[in-house]
Amino acid sequence: MPDGTPDPILDAFEEYLRIVKGVGERTLEAYLGDLRQLQEEQGNPLELETPQILEYLSQFENKRTLNRKLASINAFYDFCHRRQLGEKKIAIPMARLPRQLPKYLSHEEIMKGLERIDRSTQAGLRDYALILFLYASGCRISEALAVQRRDIVDGWLKIRYAKGEKERMVPLAPMALEALESYLSRSDLRSPYLWLNYRGDPLSRVSAYKIVKKYLGVSPHVLRHSFASALILGGADLRVVQELLGHSSLLTTQIYTHIERKHLQDTVLRHHPVSNR
Repeated sequence: MPDGTPDPILDAFEEYLRIVKGVGERTLEAYLGDLRQLQEEQGNPLELETPQILEYLSQFENKRTLNRKLASINAFYDFCHRRQLGEKKIAIPMARLPRQLPKYLSHEEIMKGLERIDRSTQAGLRDYALILFLYASGCRISEALAVQRRDIVDGWLKIRYAKGEKERMVPLAPMALEALESYLSRSDLRSPYLWLNYRGDPLSRVSAYKIVKKYLGVSPHVLRHSFASALILGGADLRVVQELLGHSSLLTTQIYTHIERKHLQDTVLRHHPVSNR
């Protein structure tokens, strides 16, 4: 770092981020780069006042970039305050970002993509069953790839390896169960896991991503959003959707209510006679 902020402080901050916070290399480089830019434009960060920091931040119109800069700056000043390296504590609130609706596919779009799969092959049966499984269960891709044959009993899927080490039960739709049965009945590979590659090894996240992308043009996580969106648009209770998705907080699930409102708005604008004038 240029003259102004002592190198030992930056070195200590870097060590704190790397060891205590466990941030990745890219995040580490971003934080340190932001602090260098602040120092170059405004001077020694330990001698700055809040108005000077705000002046520096005012050049960033993109709110996501602004919040990235803020995260770096606030982390640095918090670190300095905790170790009594600075006389004052500076904390600037993050910019409010517009809430984005989760991307999802309609049922028709998913069915159209499934029609493209050649189910005369073992790989085709697997791909077809995997996409339906993701759409019918709302699983995270990591959860789906960890599913074993014993985890499906009487039409219910037991998700053992969920985020936060929580278990949950999800009923699978008959169409998904039929596709899964067809796939497994044609497989001569012996493994406790459901989703396998041609060698009989568990399918990787990269391979699963390529399968969904090939037929639907989206990531596997979009199928999780599609599952939740289909339930909400069909009138499902928000708390039921929360349980099926494995969300610890209802606040996380409430993003899907925006989809319902958007759907109602689009319906009115499309069909109401006043809207068409």
